[in-house]
Amino acid sequence: MLDWASLTQRSLAGQGMRREEARALLNLPDEDILTALRAAFNVRQTHFGKRVKLCVLQNARSGLCQEDCHYCSQSSISSAKIDKYPLLSKEVTREIRQLFPLEICICVGLMNEAQAKRLKEAGVGWVNHNLNTSQRFYPEICSTHTYQDRLKTVRSVQRAGLKTCSGGIIGMGETDEDILDLAFAVREVGMDSIPVNFLHPISGTPLEGLAFLSPMKCLKALCLFRFLNPKSEIRAAGGREVNLRALQGLALYAANSIFVEGYLTTPGQKIEEARKMIEDMGFEVEAQPAVVI
Repeated sequence: MLDWASLTQRSLAGQGMRREEARALLNLPDEDILTALRAAFNVRQTHFGKRVKLCVLQNARSGLCQEDCHYCSQSSISSAKIDKYPLLSKEVTREIRQLFPLEICICVGLMNEAQAKRLKEAGVGWVNHNLNTSQRFYPEICSTHTYQDRLKTVRSVQRAGLKTCSGGIIGMGETDEDILDLAFAVREVGMDSIPVNFLHPISGTPLEGLAFLSPMKCLKALCLFRFLNPKSEIRAAGGREVNLRALQGLALYAANSIFVEGYLTTPGQKIEEARKMIEDMGFEVEAQPAVVI
């Protein structure tokens, strides 16, 4: 039996949770999910109130990737029917910063500290580079680079003075222990923002045959990441719509940020529909949106 009051208090004090508590949370009976969400909300509200940040993705290049990430429709081994085009020619970041008061987050793959500093000089504030899964399970989803390669990139971003946006994808065939490894890893590294993605199996990728997650599993995972990372932005990210389905609104009790208008090659919730959902749940849209390129 989890002691929710103690768990909330320790989370707010920065002490996190014990591994056995985290395991119990992932295996919580479904009928107890509202209790878990209430406790997670107490942590979320302390640092973010009822604000919800909206994030929009802009694909600067579609397909043509040399990596073989098994979940991705843009990878070198994917046969998914998607639009393909090279990197946009304009200096996208500088142009956006001049026109709109947006938070700019860039996702450009592996990089060193010098490259990260160039992005900072161009006006980038955040870099997205997900760890994706546990170090143990990583070879099962990618062979063209390693978990350590990704971790080194995140460290380079931090040293360059940029904020980190790094989480993972749940539902790729990993075990609960892998989910726990990922959750504790992002806590240890100290991510500023943590996207919690839920696999959307795409036809033409190696993971196309996997089943969708249950909404309850998704909500438990969001609570886990919130308790372990009380001050970090928790983003209910890719696959939210198809995995959480009718329970999407409940994600806001743990997450303070969501993506709208799609996920590069898959559709997502329209911004007006998301705004309505947020208002209906008693939350409010944060004034400054974020763009991830």
